[in-house]
Amino acid sequence: MNLSHIHHVLTEAKKITNHTDYVIIGSLTALGLKVDPPDEMVRSIDVDMYPKDDPGRAGEIAALIGQGSPFEDEHGYYVDAASPDLPTLPDGWEDRFVIHDFGDVKALFLELNDAAISKYARGEIRDRIWIQEGLKMKLLSMPTIECRLRQTAFLDELEETSVKQRIAEDKKLLNLDNET
Repeated sequence: MNLSHIHHVLTEAKKITNHTDYVIIGSLTALGLKVDPPDEMVRSIDVDMYPKDDPGRAGEIAALIGQGSPFEDEHGYYVDAASPDLPTLPDGWEDRFVIHDFGDVKALFLELNDAAISKYARGEIRDRIWIQEGLKMKLLSMPTIECRLRQTAFLDELEETSVKQRIAEDKKLLNLDNET
């Protein structure tokens, strides 16, 4: 995926909802960077998103240009409905969007270190690869992630413990134990 794909999806979403600002979460937040992210961070074919001012309409968008739609058949990518309540994120995440203004629509990308917290909480293999690539390429900062971890309300103690364990594993794997 690349920014032109994001612009295409947002333009189609605007036709459905008439909204212009869309929040992008998930793996494709890496497209908000000013540099080209590694392939491992943008391999996804689904754009996890919602209209910033009307999150409840994300399902309507996904129904028309989501998985299994003629849009996906034609273009090879699709929208996955997201919600601001779905991911585990640190306090203040909505103040740290990375904004890409396409003129007719805006993409508000979740800041990468915030996205990493959410990915650590989910803990899937592809999420761990995304994080590890970001850390290797210095697109993510372990000190920032650990600081934001203290600002995160987790679902429960198990989720928090699991996130801390995954962070410890990555620090050891990537030899980041001395980073401060």
